Amino acid sequence: MRLREKMSSSTPERVPAAVLTVSDSCSRGEKIDLSGPAVAEALERRSFRVIVRSVVPDESPAIQEKLIELCRSARLVVTTGGTGVAPRDVTPEATRAVSDRLVEGIAEQMRSQGGWKTRFAALSRAVCGIRGTSLILTLPGSPAGAVDALASVIDLLPHALDLLEGKTAHE
Repeated sequence: MRLREKMSSSTPERVPAAVLTVSDSCSRGEKIDLSGPAVAEALERRSFRVIVRSVVPDESPAIQEKLIELCRSARLVVTTGGTGVAPRDVTPEATRAVSDRLVEGIAEQMRSQGGWKTRFAALSRAVCGIRGTSLILTLPGSPAGAVDALASVIDLLPHALDLLEGKTAHE
């Protein structure tokens, strides 16, 4: 019994995360959201516990409002969609508007790694922002692109979240 107690107390707690799909067609029910579930599954396989998934249209005020709400309960908020160059792709601007600071290196890493799979990765305007002690990460809208981009940085996220929480001691 003591061994079990010790094991469970040493098991790291899974980080609460939220997944926000930004899509006009999904928000209207015209298309099934495939990217949100794919991203949630990728997060669940790692050290994250997805506590909410949501969908909003490609409207900056709606995205901003939802990001602010999600950052109240999730340490990691991951969006999928709206990071390209099309006129309605406004997720990066909405994310910047609600972020205290940006973490440029994470977005650069996603684009750099994505370039090995598709030349279109250079068209990504993805950003990573900090709001309080939460990290907001914007991913592409395609399921494969979103999961690949997340995979390229997922190992960095727990350390970034520790730093945001004030855990700055280096071992």
